[in-house]
Amino acid sequence: MEYKGMHLSWDGYYKGAFEYVDNFFSLGLSDAQIESAVETLKEYNPRIKPREKEIPAEQIFSEAVASWGTKLPVEKIISAFFDSLQLIPVIYEDAVPALKKLRDSGIKTAAFTDVASAMPDSLHKSYVAPIVPYLDLYVSSVSCGYRKPNPKGLRDIAEFFNVRPEEMVMIGDTKRDVQAAKSVGCTAVLIQRVNGSEPADFGQDYTIHNALEVFNEN
Repeated sequence: MEYKGMHLSWDGYYKGAFEYVDNFFSLGLSDAQIESAVETLKEYNPRIKPREKEIPAEQIFSEAVASWGTKLPVEKIISAFFDSLQLIPVIYEDAVPALKKLRDSGIKTAAFTDVASAMPDSLHKSYVAPIVPYLDLYVSSVSCGYRKPNPKGLRDIAEFFNVRPEEMVMIGDTKRDVQAAKSVGCTAVLIQRVNGSEPADFGQDYTIHNALEVFNEN
């Protein structure tokens, strides 16, 4: 899944989102208060300052709006903040067919996903709702407590299915996915969706361009 039209790092949207929150709730915030909130979110943005330890959205936003002096529940601020982004999730067209085929083949499947910084896990899960019914397990950076390349989520998946990590195949589209897989002995498959682009070498065992290619005999 990807968010249509969104850059990988969302820091450019923070100011507008906080201004939306200010106007929506008529808080009367100063420019300095909004800028303080923006800077706090940037501090926790893993694309700006890499981190593996996951931080709950409520903790991040509570710190971000601490100078506002509002009694507004932080959950409402979070909800309005993400409403302003008008995120449009796009499920890759090969995702559901591949998951269906895996399930029909008797293969267990799990998602191991990093949640966007400061996003509640429940919101992220709602965006991937079309694929959740085809998964045997959903694991996120929030539920396992760590972001990739930390392999904690993969260890949790192995424990859930009572298998060794070496018996699992990890399919991902980033260097962090490959690093997480290799660090615990999973077979690492990089999915590089843009055909004709320069092949990426992150140390993966295999490279595919479409999820359905995992069924190719060669």
